[in-house]
Order: sequence, then structure tokens, then C-alpha cells
Amino acid sequence: MTSSSQKRGLAREFVALVKPRITVLSVATCAAGLWLAPATSGDGGGPPALLATLTLLGTLFLVGAANTLNMYIERDVDGLMERTKNRPLPAGRLAPRTALGFGLVQAALALPLLGFGANLLTCLLGALALFLYVLVYTPLKRRSTVSLLVGAVPGAMPPLLGWTAATGSVSVPALALFFVIFFWQVPHFIAIAFFRREDYVRAGIKILPVERGDDFSRRMIVQYLVYQVAVTLLLVPLGLGGTLYLVGAVLLGAAMLALGIYGLFIPATTRWARGLFLASIAYLPLLFGLLVSS
Repeated sequence: MTSSSQKRGLAREFVALVKPRITVLSVATCAAGLWLAPATSGDGGGPPALLATLTLLGTLFLVGAANTLNMYIERDVDGLMERTKNRPLPAGRLAPRTALGFGLVQAALALPLLGFGANLLTCLLGALALFLYVLVYTPLKRRSTVSLLVGAVPGAMPPLLGWTAATGSVSVPALALFFVIFFWQVPHFIAIAFFRREDYVRAGIKILPVERGDDFSRRMIVQYLVYQVAVTLLLVPLGLGGTLYLVGAVLLGAAMLALGIYGLFIPATTRWARGLFLASIAYLPLLFGLLVSS
């Protein structure tokens, strides 16, 4: 292997550590929070360029740090799971201390960027998200299914970071954006637990279908889909979405809710769970795309 090929291969391993798809989605929802915040939308020109750049860069490093440190802590667990055993650490392509250093460097860059680039509140919320994800959610996954709700808090933080970066405060519309993603994560991850059940059991991770049963898990999916649809519609009277968004949110929400309710009347098959999971992946960017364009 040539030197340039080695460098490209090493770069790919570092990119894998940050879970790029999750990171890109998080940065995109942070950008939505920036765009929708009143301090950045009143002049029709969007957020100030420097504020937006530093906030998004800080969020990029923050999410990257959380994912990298999560992979560092869970490297042994990842080696037990079919879907994660080929990640850089369990596969032995990177040394654990290299990943640890990479994660800490990202965290050291993220928090000052959010603090000096935006404000102290955004920095503190970012620090809280990092703490909850790495030091609470990650070890809790092998102890309790409560980890699902704990992990949903940092997962829902990016649009709130965008909003507070622009306004310097937390408001009801900002919390509504937070809860859109918070509620979205619950059916999304329960669906994964259904079709990755054996993987999670092998790794000793506590999941609802195993700990509380299929029926309870399917009811919880529907319950949180109802919450999710309700809060997406609440964005309209809060002034964050227009007619186009409302129509789209109703249609998308009805489709998701119908898919969840359908699962109450059939066996919890892998096909149904995978379909719900894939639908949830499409749902969120479509919803936020309508929101920022309406």
C-alpha cells in the first residue's frame, strides 16, 4: 500500500469514528434551529455568516466527539455485535488510545467554538449533551432500558443549540423543536431493537422488546408517534411553519402513525420493524425541509 493510500485509509477510519450520517443529520437540524430562530430570520437573510459557521462547526465537533468517545468506551461491546464488529476499534484498525485522543481533541474544539462563537448558554447545553451521551447514556445501555430516553436528550439537542446560538435564550418554540427529535428517536430506536434483537442480546444491551416484551414495545412506539405528530403540528401555532409545512406534517405524520398502528395488529416481524425504521429515516429530513422552506 502506498503512503497516499495509507493516509486515505487512515482518514476513512477517523471519519467512521464520528458516525458521519448521524453527524450530518445533527448539523443539519442545528442549521434549522439557527434559521428558524427569530434573531436570524427577521431580515430575511438568514443567520449571520460567522455565527452560523462557528456554531455549525462546533456542533460538528461536538457530535463527532460524542460518537468517537462512545465507540472508544464500547469497543468491546461493538466487537460482539454483527452490525458493529467491523468498526475501526473492534476490528483492530485503530488503537484505542488514538480514538480516545481524537475524541478529546474534538471535544476541546467544540465547546470553545460554541462558547466564543455563539454564547455561554449554547456552550453549556453542548457540554450537557456530551456528558449525558458519553458518561450516562453509554454505560447505562447495559443496565437499563431507561437509557433509551436518556440518550434521546443529547440526540435532540442540535436544533436547540442552533436556536440558543442565535437568540441566547431557550423559548417554547425552541423546546418544541427539541421535542420533535426527542419523540422521533423513541420509535426509531425501538424499531432497530426489533430487527437487531439478537445482536443486542449478545452484547448485553438492555432493549425494550427483550426486557418488557413485544406488545409493550409496540404500544410505546405508537404512544411516542402520537407525541411526535402532536408536537410537529404545534410548531404551526408557535409561528415556525406555514401552510405548506402543515399539510406536509399532517401527511407525513399520518403515514408514520399508520405504520406504527399497523404493527399493533400483526406479529412484530423484522420486515415491519425495518420498514418503520427506514420510514423514520426519511421522515425527519422531509419534515425539517418543509419547515425551513415554508
